[in-house]
Amino acid sequence: MPRLLLSLLALAALAGCATNRLSDDERLALYRAHAAAPVRDFQYFNRLSGWTALGDSALAVWTRPNQAYLLELTGRCMDLDFAPTIAVTHFGNRVSARLDDVLVFGGASPTIRLPCRIQSIRPLDVKALRISEKELREAKVQERAAQAQEQKAGDAAATGE
Repeated sequence: MPRLLLSLLALAALAGCATNRLSDDERLALYRAHAAAPVRDFQYFNRLSGWTALGDSALAVWTRPNQAYLLELTGRCMDLDFAPTIAVTHFGNRVSARLDDVLVFGGASPTIRLPCRIQSIRPLDVKALRISEKELREAKVQERAAQAQEQKAGDAAATGE
């Protein structure tokens, strides 16, 4: 696990964006790193505690504050990144991989959307995920500070100060 975390930190450092927010690719890698083996289905009582888009072909859904699942979809899901609301189909209080869908409501375009089929379901280690997200954000802050110092030193050398 430490090797994986170091790889994720290196990925964060390479991103070099001007924000502390993780990119979709970084977040998806992080969620995959904290996901258990795929399961066939999970219990669902027609309510989500929350959800997070991880690009246009994956998302995390929380069924309770400390219980979440990584849902990877069979393909791109239109407007998933921008949707204010989603729904998940289910049968008998169970959401099943390869049978159920994610439905996107609202978003950037008002067109009719096709349901997004759930390819796989993987339980998430929510506690470890939150710790790693915090560490990655802190690593980005430190990387930005180091880049600013290097830029300042380079500017000072160029002006002869």
